[in-house]
Amino acid sequence: MKTAEISSLAERKMGDMAAALRQHCRPEALVAHGGRVKTIAAGHYTVTGLSRHVRLGEFVAHQSANGIHLGEVVRVEPDIIYVCPIEPGEPIGIGDLILRRGAFRLSPSDNWCGRTINSLGQPIDGLGPLDVGPRALSITNTAPPSMTRQRVTKGFKSGVRAIDIFSPLCLGQRLGIFAGSGVGKSTLLSMLARADAFDKVVIALVGERGREVREFIEDTLGENIKKSVAVVATSDESPMLRKMAPLSAVTIAEHFRDEGHNVLLIVDSVTRFAHAIREVATASGEPPVARGYPASVFTEMPKLLERAGPGPEGTGSITAIISILVDGDNHNDPIADSTRGILDGHIVLDRSLAEEGRYPPIDPLASISRLARKAWTPDEEKLVSRLKSLIHRFEETRDLRLIGGYRPGADPDLDMAVKQVPPIYEILKQSPGDRPARDAFADLANALKNANAQQGVAPNMIRQR
Repeated sequence: MKTAEISSLAERKMGDMAAALRQHCRPEALVAHGGRVKTIAAGHYTVTGLSRHVRLGEFVAHQSANGIHLGEVVRVEPDIIYVCPIEPGEPIGIGDLILRRGAFRLSPSDNWCGRTINSLGQPIDGLGPLDVGPRALSITNTAPPSMTRQRVTKGFKSGVRAIDIFSPLCLGQRLGIFAGSGVGKSTLLSMLARADAFDKVVIALVGERGREVREFIEDTLGENIKKSVAVVATSDESPMLRKMAPLSAVTIAEHFRDEGHNVLLIVDSVTRFAHAIREVATASGEPPVARGYPASVFTEMPKLLERAGPGPEGTGSITAIISILVDGDNHNDPIADSTRGILDGHIVLDRSLAEEGRYPPIDPLASISRLARKAWTPDEEKLVSRLKSLIHRFEETRDLRLIGGYRPGADPDLDMAVKQVPPIYEILKQSPGDRPARDAFADLANALKNANAQQGVAPNMIRQR
């Protein structure tokens, strides 16, 4: 590429950044105060002259010969502030001018549906500029007060049989999908994104592989793209952009919620959000407290997750489905353990089930929905309890049966488990290309009825509904 073309691309990029600055930062802050760069280090730089005029989490603008670059204030001292730049490798020099720009805000609009944007609210799909909505919302909003929120009362069908039977979901619930790398989190999220129960869908792809972004949006969402907004920060982007992506996504979801819509918020993954916070905090000098994670990670995670859920009376709800990347398949690592205590349920994906070819590899015994009783009927609750008992009996005697220690007729419950659990496992298999299940319990009843007919067993455990 010629030097003139490179220069032209750089100028356009700086122009886009300046436009985003004017659109998304408070107008009253655009003129405000200025300071000068004092020191420069990997991951941050320090500024003098702004300590009395900025607040933690506000944005500043670095004005260089190449244009305007945004940065977030991550530490404030009496005579100096620490700033993490949004763009990695931006040209910063000692003495460069830094201007205060205030809180970063988005102005979402209903016309954003069908669009793909970055963490700064800029379109990256080549479909032209975005409309500016009527309200400018800070991406660091707080959750609604607890006593003003609606109660969760209504379940919905996700279309995934393993979830609808064993861990059913409700509108306004916050669910975590826990799994190691390569087990199938993103695939399961793509299946859940097709649920028909929602008016709007907001997706945050945090630290995602750039190759998979178009595949997820174009192939997975399909017709649902018309009611969806995707916020993308790929793995090669700066930690600041990866940190901002979920915050921007939940801000857009709050806009739709306040208009009375039922919104599905998908974040893949919150672990990469935590990694981005760790990178920013470490660069600013914050010490680690738990396996390399600083304390700010465990402060920011609840702030993000609590913003999802049912809205105040008279508004809609945000149903959040969050993926958690379990480091080394250790489900007790700090991020997984902290997140599990905040969410309203967790789906556990088992690597051994994936190796057996059972997809989605959901462990029905380890997965829990804390709001399941609001979605089950009393009969369904009794049935699921019985199913779990049979599955547990089947799994705990696996070694015994493999060595030939099982004798039919000695244990009626084990006999029932041996006959019923394999067809249960079979009906729970589902691929992204399959049509979403309309009635998971009816599908289960039919599968058991057919299996019992082939075995010559009376279907006394479950009846066709």
